[in-house]
Amino acid sequence: MYYDVTIAGGSVAGLLCAREISAKGFSVLVIEEDYEIGTPEHCGGLVSIAGLEELGIIPFRKTFDHMIESAEITSPNGNKFTINSKKQKVVEISRRELDKQIAFQAQKNGAVIKVRTSFQEITDTGIRTNEGKVECKIFVDARGVSSLIQKDRTGILSSAQYEIYANWIKKGKVEVIFDQEKYPGFFAWIIPSNEGKGKIGIAGKGINVAETLDEFLKEKGQFSTIRKIFAPIWIKGPIEKFVEGKTVIIGDAAGQAKPTTAGGIFTSGMGGVYAGQAICKFLKTNEISDLQNYQKRWMDRFGKEFEKQLLARKILERITNQTINKLFESITPEIIKEISEKDDFDFHTSSIIKLLGMKGSIKTAQALISGELKKILS
Repeated sequence: MYYDVTIAGGSVAGLLCAREISAKGFSVLVIEEDYEIGTPEHCGGLVSIAGLEELGIIPFRKTFDHMIESAEITSPNGNKFTINSKKQKVVEISRRELDKQIAFQAQKNGAVIKVRTSFQEITDTGIRTNEGKVECKIFVDARGVSSLIQKDRTGILSSAQYEIYANWIKKGKVEVIFDQEKYPGFFAWIIPSNEGKGKIGIAGKGINVAETLDEFLKEKGQFSTIRKIFAPIWIKGPIEKFVEGKTVIIGDAAGQAKPTTAGGIFTSGMGGVYAGQAICKFLKTNEISDLQNYQKRWMDRFGKEFEKQLLARKILERITNQTINKLFESITPEIIKEISEKDDFDFHTSSIIKLLGMKGSIKTAQALISGELKKILS
């Protein structure tokens, strides 16, 4: 069995890569180890409409859940502020349906997709799967965070996300809860799928995520659980090399999820698009520089933003609950208004800078993070 390109991983990045390659007439095989494309649904499902449009996706009705109108941010001592997110045009989508929609695009272009088929090893002529050998010119690793676990565990956090029914979940309102003692280095989140239905999750360093999420839910009130997902998330930014010989690494496997939130539909998806376009060019020219241009394009687009997000993450990992509480006290209506009206969901370091007290707010934050903030602002 021969294909020009074999892609391991049938999620957003892998499927977009397949779509781009098959559109140019090259043969592509996508293998997915799970029994269904889009399952299990690890992701919170937030993405901007602008991001979807750039990825070449107009969501089907069943893919699109609803628009997010606001984000409520809560400090450890219970102080809150709300950002109006209408202008950022953020939507909550069903990842199961989104992945299937992209799979349909790829298949229409000529890609072949197989489920319950797992990558085992690279061979001299291609790869070996649980079903036998596949010959190919290029192998694309889109297997997600599992590809990184063997390489560097320091960039991985445990996470848990439950899909639940609860009357305290409000349609259109995302909630983010900071508490460095409960969720060290990360936060808890509530992402509505509709009125009374949503995804509730937590992540953190060195914690029992199941126990911590159960405790969080107990405090929130009555609920019914319909799905539980436990998955590692990557927060250390892009890996050093996206291309190694004839192996191309994309999506979460390449560290293309945001270091601040671990979200990556757009950034990982663009990794798949750029990689697919670079592979097409390489298959025509056989010039390795054409293949390597994928990393250059992705870094030119996202490198600086990710560098700033990594510095913001460094701050989050150092900061105490006491300092977070003081920062919340310093946030003015003007800062909230500016974030609501001007900031970009996909490039959100500017929002973080404002929330860290750079608009004439408290000295505590500036003393704590002065060095890192200078780098973020440069």
